[in-house]
Amino acid sequence: LYFNAGMFVFEPSKLTYDTLLETLRVTPPTAFAEQDFLNMFFNKVYKPIPLAYNLVLAMLWRHPENVDLDGVKVVHYCAAGSKPWRYTGKEENMDREDIKMLVKKWWDIYNDPSFDFKSSDSMPDSETLSELQQM
Repeated sequence: LYFNAGMFVFEPSKLTYDTLLETLRVTPPTAFAEQDFLNMFFNKVYKPIPLAYNLVLAMLWRHPENVDLDGVKVVHYCAAGSKPWRYTGKEENMDREDIKMLVKKWWDIYNDPSFDFKSSDSMPDSETLSELQQM
């Protein structure tokens, strides 16, 4: 198995950090840099997460039988031409309706003002927050 380092979670520790650095010092460079290195380093402990939490767009045309678009929580826009902010629909496989829908959904969320950063002035103070948590 080979994971995509764009969606990667691990429990950090000082020992892991030190071992990562030491291993990195003696590992020759590879084509996919950090992704190859992380796959090599964590190969014995890697546990894949469900596809719903890391939909790599190529799955839509490579293994569509494994994709439930209604259940997807995280989309990994890693296919060539799929980045929503640079999307043209002209690259290979990017003219698909499912891709267009996911790009549109990305833009809908990006443009939704309810997701805008709220300054600390608009945040509830700790007393109000404490009251809300007790409800």
